[in-house]
Amino acid sequence: MSNNYLKNVLDPAQTPQREPLPGTNQVENSADGYAFAVDNFMRLQRFLILGSEGGSYYAGERKLTTENLTAVQAAIAEDGLRVVRAVVEVSRSGRSPKNDPALFVLALCSAAIDPATRAAAFAALPHVARIGTHLMHYAEYVNALRGWGKGLRNAVAAWYLERTPESLARDVVKYRERDGWSHDDLLRLSHPKTADPTQNAILHYVTHGWGSVGETPHDNPALLPIWAAERARDADEGELVRLIQTYGLPMECLPTDKRTAAVYEALIPTAGITWLIRNLGNLSKAGVLATGRYSALDAVTARLTDRESLRKGRVHPLGVLVAMKTYASGKSVRGSGEWEVVSKVVEALDTAFYLAFDAIEPTGKRYVLGLDVSGSMSIGELAGMPGITPRIGTAAMAMVTNRTKSKVATMAFSQTFQKFDLSRQERLDSVIERMNAMPFGRTDCAQPMLWAAENRVEADAFVIYTDSETWFGDVHPTVALQRYREKMGIPARLIVVGMVSSNFTIADPNDPGMLDLVGFSTDAPAVMSEFVLGRI
Repeated sequence: MSNNYLKNVLDPAQTPQREPLPGTNQVENSADGYAFAVDNFMRLQRFLILGSEGGSYYAGERKLTTENLTAVQAAIAEDGLRVVRAVVEVSRSGRSPKNDPALFVLALCSAAIDPATRAAAFAALPHVARIGTHLMHYAEYVNALRGWGKGLRNAVAAWYLERTPESLARDVVKYRERDGWSHDDLLRLSHPKTADPTQNAILHYVTHGWGSVGETPHDNPALLPIWAAERARDADEGELVRLIQTYGLPMECLPTDKRTAAVYEALIPTAGITWLIRNLGNLSKAGVLATGRYSALDAVTARLTDRESLRKGRVHPLGVLVAMKTYASGKSVRGSGEWEVVSKVVEALDTAFYLAFDAIEPTGKRYVLGLDVSGSMSIGELAGMPGITPRIGTAAMAMVTNRTKSKVATMAFSQTFQKFDLSRQERLDSVIERMNAMPFGRTDCAQPMLWAAENRVEADAFVIYTDSETWFGDVHPTVALQRYREKMGIPARLIVVGMVSSNFTIADPNDPGMLDLVGFSTDAPAVMSEFVLGRI
C-alpha cells in the first residue's frame, strides 16, 4: 500500500496538469494549472518583443504590465548592463513590432540605482531612440521616473549633436511633436552646445523659427529639408509635388488640406516603406490605388515586395499583418474612412508578410505542429496591434513553417486533438476562418507527443503555439515528450512558442531538448530551424 501512495503522489506519469510535477519548481499559472516559471531575463525578452498591451484572456493589460514591470526591474537589479544590451539588440534588429517596450525599459535603466547601468542606458539612447518620435516617447517615460540631472541632460544633448546635419534637419521637420513633447522642449532642457554653424542653424530653427523663406533653395544642402518644409506651408499642388520629388519632403510636412491624389502619388517612390504600408488606405481613398491605375499599383506593389526595402525599413511581419487586415476590410480601424479594396495590393501584402521574416533554412526534419485554438487565444492583442489576436499570430506562424518545411503534420487542440491541414496556397484569412469555426476544447499541450506516440508518427520536432495558460490533461507535456522519445527511439525536440508575454512556459528549462521562444520575433523561424538542427 505504501508503494501505491508513493506512486500516486511522486510518479510524474501520474501527475495531472492541475498539480505541479514532483521535484520541480513549477508554479500555478493564471488558468489554475501548473507550468514552469520563466526567469526574469526571458520575461524581459518576451516583454521587449510582445509588450503587454491588450492583456490576455486570463490577465488584463494592467495586471500583465505590472507583472512584466516587476520582472524587468528584478532583471535590472540583477544585471543592469545585460538588460541594456538586450534592449539595444532587440531594438536595432527590428525583432519587435513596436519600439515602445524597448524605450520604456531603457528609461527604467536610466533611472536605475547602479551608476554603470545608468551610464550604459544614456550611451545606448541614440541606438534605441533612432528618430525624434522615439526620443519624445523616451522623454515621457523617463520624466515620470527621475529628474533631469546632468547625465540625462547630457544624453539628450548628445542625441542632437551626434546626428549628421542632414539627418537632424529631416528629423526636426518630420517629427515636431509627440506625447506632449517637442524638440523645442528637449533642447531647452538639455542645452546642447556646438561650434558647428550648420548644427547651430538647425537648433536655432527649432527654438526660434526661420520666418518666411524665398523661392530660391537654401545654399546649404544640409538645410534644404527645412527650406522645403517652410516652402510647403504656402505651396500649391504643383510645387508640393516638385518639393516631394526633388527634396524627398515627407507627408508630415504637408498641410492636411493639400494632400491631393497627385501629392499622394508623388510620395509613393520617396516615402519610407513603413509610411507606405500604413497609408495604403489613404492612397486608396485619394483614388491613387484603384482598378485601372496601373502605374501607381505597380509602383506600390514593387515596393511592398522588395525584400531589401523591408529589411532596411525594419518592417515587422506583425505590422504587415495589421496593414493587410485593415486594408482588406476596406475601412479604417480608428475613424470613418472607407476605400475600394484592390486585390493586387492585398496579394502584395501577403507576399510582404513572408518576406519580412529572415531567410529560413530548410531543415529536412519532420515536424508536428500543435495549434492552440482555444477561446483564450482569441482574446487580447499581440504587441498591442489592433485586431491581431494570439490566434491570428498562431495561424500566421504555422503558415510560415508549413511553407518553408516539407514534412509537417499540423494539428489543432479542438474538442479532440485533430488534423488541421494547411495548403501552401491558402490565404491567411481562410486559415483564420477555419480556426474560428472549430469547436473550442480544453488545451492539453501533452497531446502532440501522446498522439504521435500512439500513432507511431515520426517527428524530430514538436512545435506548440500557445499562450501557456494551460491546465487540462492527465500528463504534463514534459513527461509526454520523454515517453515519446523512449517509445520511438527519436531524440525529439519540443519548441513552445509563447504568443503572450506571461511568466509561464510548458517547456522544462532544464531539458536541453526544449526551447521556449517568443512568438512574433522576426528571427523566430530561423532560431527554430537552428534548434531543430541541433546547432543551438
